[in-house]
Amino acid sequence: MADSHGHLPRGPRGIYFATLWSIKGLKAAWLHESSFRLEVVLFIFAFPLGLWLGHSPVERALLCGILLPVMAMELMNSAVEAVIERYGPEFHELAGRAKDMGSAAVFVCMMAVLLVWGMILIPRFL
Repeated sequence: MADSHGHLPRGPRGIYFATLWSIKGLKAAWLHESSFRLEVVLFIFAFPLGLWLGHSPVERALLCGILLPVMAMELMNSAVEAVIERYGPEFHELAGRAKDMGSAAVFVCMMAVLLVWGMILIPRFL
């Protein structure tokens, strides 16, 4: 939520509530978004694999860290879709465009995963 008191530091209480709201959002995504659940399952398998396949701390950080933006973008895409659905299921060109762009953003993040994993791992097998 937006700060109602300007740009003052939140303090421990504000950080606590922000954490609760974030957890609430993660729970909602898990309950209502099958794509998010799939990406979490893939993360659960790919993260340890990245730790194992990385030869250096930098490689491990790249292989594992690149997985997080996919889930973050899926959360943003789901948020955009929820707002659009809030206004009704009827077709509107701009609503369709917004949903397609959100999906494309997730796709771009997935391509970044393939690029990083490919650039690190393919040379080892060639």
